[in-house]
Amino acid sequence: PKGEYGADEGAEAAARREFTEELGVPVPPGEWIALGEARQRSGKTVTVWALEAELDLASVVPGTFTMEWPRGSGVQQEFPEMDRFAWCTPEQAAERLIAGQRVFVDRLRAQVRGAAASPDA
Repeated sequence: PKGEYGADEGAEAAARREFTEELGVPVPPGEWIALGEARQRSGKTVTVWALEAELDLASVVPGTFTMEWPRGSGVQQEFPEMDRFAWCTPEQAAERLIAGQRVFVDRLRAQVRGAAASPDA
C-alpha cells in the first residue's frame, strides 16, 4: 500500500492508514521492520516497512479510487486500488516492483540475514 501524507501525519501512521484503506483489512499485529527511504525518479520519497504476519489474501477487499476515464471525457469512474494480490519470493517481488523500489527487497533480505546471524535469533 502506498499513499501521500501531510505534516500532521507521520510516515508510519500514514502507512498503517493506507494498509487498511487499500487492502480493506486491519493491519495485523507484529513488529514493523523499517526499510528506510528511497527517492524515486519522479522526485517522490518512498518510506517502507515490512511486517511478518499472517494475512489471508482471500480476506482482502481492495479500496477504490475515482478518476476521470477516459481522460478528457468528463466521465468519472471508480477503480480498485489494487487488482491482484499474491505471495511471492523476493526474486518475484523484485521483478514486479518498479526499479526505484527494488532496493527495499534487498534491504529486507539484509535485515533477515542479520537477524538469522544474530546470537539472539
